[in-house]
Amino acid sequence: MAKQVLDSLDRHILKLISQDARIPFLEVARACNVSGAAIHQRVAKLTNLGIIKGSQFVIDPEKIGYETCAYMGLFLKEPEKFDQVVDELKKIPEVVECHYTTGGFDMFIKIYAVNNHHLLEIIHDKLQPLGLSRSETIISFNAAIDRQLSLKDIQQVADEDDETTEE
Repeated sequence: MAKQVLDSLDRHILKLISQDARIPFLEVARACNVSGAAIHQRVAKLTNLGIIKGSQFVIDPEKIGYETCAYMGLFLKEPEKFDQVVDELKKIPEVVECHYTTGGFDMFIKIYAVNNHHLLEIIHDKLQPLGLSRSETIISFNAAIDRQLSLKDIQQVADEDDETTEE
């Protein structure tokens, strides 16, 4: 993936909208001392570049009855069928993330389940039929940190890149 070059206006917009996705564009425009049209154009550009992946409401799974969060390393009987397995995982609503990783696992997923019994049903009824040779499950008790990448750090990296370019 190519790294995108962001100017200070892009970074300021990202900082504001990442703090509050519902902030009106006119408020962003005022904070950035530019027109509302300029903000619309920049957000469209950032979206088209894939920097902004949309906006959404975040639902707390625990608050709606999904009390078990688990991470699973999956080992496939036929690793060459990775793409087909990913397509099938997309059909399982409890699977919320799937990663290509280094290490011993063929893939690593995150699952939400109502309880441990429900997790067992997902593993037995939905995951095993996908062609797993085995899996390793880690249950999360609580997310100690759950956040987006800090825009302050993005600013720092961008400033360091600017200094390197100037030299």
